[in-house]
Amino acid sequence: MLDFIVYLLYRAGSAITSALPLPLLFVLGQFLGFCAWLILPGYRRLARRNVSIAFGNEKSPRQLRRLVRRHFQQLGANLLCSVKLTSMPLEKMAAQVEVENLDAVHRELRAGHPVVLILSHLANWELFAHILPKFIGYVRNSTIYQKLGNRFIDEHVRRVRGRAGVEMFDRREGFEKAIKLLRDGGAIGILSDQHAGDHGLWVPFFGRLASTSPLPALLAKRTGAALVGVAIYTDGRAHWRIIVSPALDGKAGSVESLTAKINELIASQICRAPEDWFWVHNRWKTPKPNFLLARYKRGVHLPSDIPPQDLKPFRILIRSSNWLGDAVMSVPAVRAIKAGRPDAHITVAVPSKIAAMWKLVPEVSEIIPLPNRSLLATVRSIRRQPRFDVVILFPNSLRTAVETWLSEIPRRVGYRGHFRSWLLNQIIYEREKTGPIEHQADRYLRVARELGAIVQDSWRKALPRVPDIADGAGTVPRADEPVKLGLSPGAEYGSAKRWLPQRFAEVAAAVVAELSVQWILLGTATDMAIGETIAKTLGHSCVNRIGQTTLEQLIDELRECRLLLTNDTGTMHLASLLGVPTVAIFGSTEPRLTGPLGDRHIIVRHQVECSPCFLRECPIDFRCMKAVSIDEAINAVLSILQRSSASP
Repeated sequence: MLDFIVYLLYRAGSAITSALPLPLLFVLGQFLGFCAWLILPGYRRLARRNVSIAFGNEKSPRQLRRLVRRHFQQLGANLLCSVKLTSMPLEKMAAQVEVENLDAVHRELRAGHPVVLILSHLANWELFAHILPKFIGYVRNSTIYQKLGNRFIDEHVRRVRGRAGVEMFDRREGFEKAIKLLRDGGAIGILSDQHAGDHGLWVPFFGRLASTSPLPALLAKRTGAALVGVAIYTDGRAHWRIIVSPALDGKAGSVESLTAKINELIASQICRAPEDWFWVHNRWKTPKPNFLLARYKRGVHLPSDIPPQDLKPFRILIRSSNWLGDAVMSVPAVRAIKAGRPDAHITVAVPSKIAAMWKLVPEVSEIIPLPNRSLLATVRSIRRQPRFDVVILFPNSLRTAVETWLSEIPRRVGYRGHFRSWLLNQIIYEREKTGPIEHQADRYLRVARELGAIVQDSWRKALPRVPDIADGAGTVPRADEPVKLGLSPGAEYGSAKRWLPQRFAEVAAAVVAELSVQWILLGTATDMAIGETIAKTLGHSCVNRIGQTTLEQLIDELRECRLLLTNDTGTMHLASLLGVPTVAIFGSTEPRLTGPLGDRHIIVRHQVECSPCFLRECPIDFRCMKAVSIDEAINAVLSILQRSSASP
């Protein structure tokens, strides 16, 4: 019943509109379009975003704003005029339209070649179904359409479009009828400039990847049809001009290359009169959930003359963890995200104190160092950047969701956590708790996988393997220089993760007794007392750098080390990122959850009845750490050193 009432209102409005002179409707439509530009900020922003993608490198912001306003006016004029035009006699309608280069279609049809007409939403595109049959009515004419939601309006539109002899093929019924018509020498018009969703082929459109229907190219390849672009432009008040482009050879090239050429053709048509195109359609829509395109059925096609770096970027902001270790464990996921589409531009927003770590990851194009405390300062830092298409939140905190919501990033992705689901518009769901323990890196990788990236099972090798000594996970020392070894005896999380300082000292002293090595003590200012205890035992066999290094300097120190002896710390994960092998002492935490990435590390741990407890302070007798013996740690260190020395 509601559909019928809407239909009656539609017909009443059409009748009133048809009673007015066409030039008056054109001016009235321009005025209504201007009003829409004023009162519809959502569509205004969408149009501004679209024209910025297409012409942002060519036009100033003022020119872009003017283009959007003119577009709304032209759209209003053309939509209002189309209501009257479709009710006019065909001869009177034709008097309002001029056609250029129609011979490009005649040549193909008279030679017995079917024709696929490449149409787009330019100006008064509804005229295509009424005017073109008048000029090429000596063959069967058809179009593929998508049924309207209101069946009464749909029946009316089909009846009006069919009065000129156009056959209508419902997209949902397949394309066999269209193929037969083309094989019989007919012509079919296809609107080819809309977002094609998950079934489209991703090819450049104005230099940015867009999901594009391959249907025109598929029909051309199946039937040998010529591909002819037809555009309609507003040519003065209530007057239009149709311009036909030279035919593309439907037999030449693949479906993918033809689809890319069709996009190039449509873009060139739009550039002739950009205010006439339908900019309020979300042509560069970010698909959900798989906006990473690696697993798309039709995939991505780049013409040979367009390298990936020349594409307009799909800008992804990744909000890094605030903790060094967690940030390192997210690196495999960042690499998978970057590999997910050729136009991915990765920016990482990260607290300033660990920003230097992300400079080690070549997949990251930009880094936004964030202030330590102020929420508004963080928002300002993000909003100063060019517009992001997506933000991926690795931390679970409510604050990170608020930051990016206030930054007005349209797609916000993350785990539900901490009552923040209302701030996200794409939620990654937690794995079911049954099954083996999930490493933290796997949890981050699940985000990439859910977004469409291809994730290899051997994720531990996603971080650098430990290079040979000559390649330098540690610089090869001169014959008279000792080998440098790192020692990180602290743990910022709490004392429950710290092995006994005296045992660290005894292990280091035992290694010094066997080999020519120099220990570099590493850690933060909170570990200085521990460092002094160990330094007294080792004397000249160590350099105490605890509390004396920035993160950049810590990275430089680790690069010089052959291995790192450590607790479960951020420094341990940083070493794994640099390809430095570690001997890691675990007690209150779980190596299957937060162990170092890579395949040449040694974990020393004894499972006791209360571990892992994940407490900051041990409430009882520290039994998990006391169970790790000095000899076990010595043997692990010597094993890695012998293995690296034996490498060819």
